[in-house]
Amino acid sequence: MDAPTTRSADKDTSDGEEGWFTPHKQPDPPTEPDHAAPAPPAPQRAAGPPSEPSQLSAPARPGVASWPRGPAEPPAPSPNASSDAVRIRRTMAEVTPVADDVTSYFYALLFVRHPELRSLFPPAMDVQRDRLLKALLITAERLDDTSMLDEYLQNLGRGHRRFGTRPEHYPAVGECLIEALGAYAGSVWDAETEAAWVRTYTRISQVMIDAAAADELRAPAWWNAEVVSHELRTPDVAVLTVRPDQPYPFLAGQYASLETPWWPRIWRHYSFASAPRSDGLLTFHVKAVPAGWVSNALVHRARPGDIVRLGPPAGSMTVDHTHDSGLLCLGGGTGIAPVKALVEDVADRGARRPVEVFYGARSDQDLYAIEALLGLQESHSWLQVRPVVDDRDGLMRLPEAVRGFGPWAGYDAYVSGPPGLIRRGVDSLSASGIPTERIRHDAVEELAGTRS
Repeated sequence: MDAPTTRSADKDTSDGEEGWFTPHKQPDPPTEPDHAAPAPPAPQRAAGPPSEPSQLSAPARPGVASWPRGPAEPPAPSPNASSDAVRIRRTMAEVTPVADDVTSYFYALLFVRHPELRSLFPPAMDVQRDRLLKALLITAERLDDTSMLDEYLQNLGRGHRRFGTRPEHYPAVGECLIEALGAYAGSVWDAETEAAWVRTYTRISQVMIDAAAADELRAPAWWNAEVVSHELRTPDVAVLTVRPDQPYPFLAGQYASLETPWWPRIWRHYSFASAPRSDGLLTFHVKAVPAGWVSNALVHRARPGDIVRLGPPAGSMTVDHTHDSGLLCLGGGTGIAPVKALVEDVADRGARRPVEVFYGARSDQDLYAIEALLGLQESHSWLQVRPVVDDRDGLMRLPEAVRGFGPWAGYDAYVSGPPGLIRRGVDSLSASGIPTERIRHDAVEELAGTRS
């Protein structure tokens, strides 16, 4: 089984796969005029006049942490950690408390030295800086797990195709990134550490470039898809069905990025709400989030006949059909979408493996997919669907509700929903006797982005 990776079914919370290098244009919010991209942010430096662009110098290291979003220390390296991994993690522990300054300085270097790249990035760089840091932390954590890191990087490389990322962009990014890290890493930065970063970045970029090149031979960078039905299930949840303009292969439990005609080059991720169908149609559940550009467009503006774009499928929250162990599925809110797809996948295979579904919501109205699940339950004796409703904290009660049933030691578990539900669900399921390597989800770090 693949190592667990965490994602919400309604992926409008983040452009999860973006991180190392994510060139894409992003329009200003609706209330702002369309201006030219602003000048790059000035890096933190010692008192005195700023340097000329051609003489941009390393900043003086500030004494106050400016990124208090979490612990600075990355996971402790194992006794068998490579020397490069030790140096990479030591660097990240040093620079994380001042991550805003590090990433701002990196982008300033990049845009001063390579101004032709500035137009590829969003005018507002705050979210982009957070994504870069998350990618660095993920890489540092997984550096000695080659298969896990390569899977993450390959997904990044394939996903970046839709932004127009080219192999020649990577050396410029690497040069400026390593210089920015060295400027803020203080006493932990030396020649050996710089060499470790050069080796690491070279490998990272090559994995991403190779994955993109291989993907280019077998799939387009995106698919055009026509909306064929749009059903408003609640005031803020819609079920959309689309028809791609060419075959779109995917697995139940995966997700895709969507771009709407109203917000060009803005992509958000949504899980497939059904298993692959013979007619080739794809269904998504979308919840409109506050100030969500893409989600609100899909819920309140999209109509049959509209054309959206689809990125390639991604995600590893899929069923292992090589054995017949039971499936325990927890879905909260629109997190029920991939759960429904997984149930359909088992049914399509003709298997009779036990499947237990716990569906969490804050009200009966929010159980918008319950009729479809109960219909599947009526047709398949191996399926049990249990709604969990609590108007105070229904989603957070969901993991605790599972404890009253079981035992679950022989089951593979699947968790989908908001980040808090996933974290609590993994803890609860582990306490119930399910090994963590048998708990499937998509990476929590992908959920920590800005809602839009």
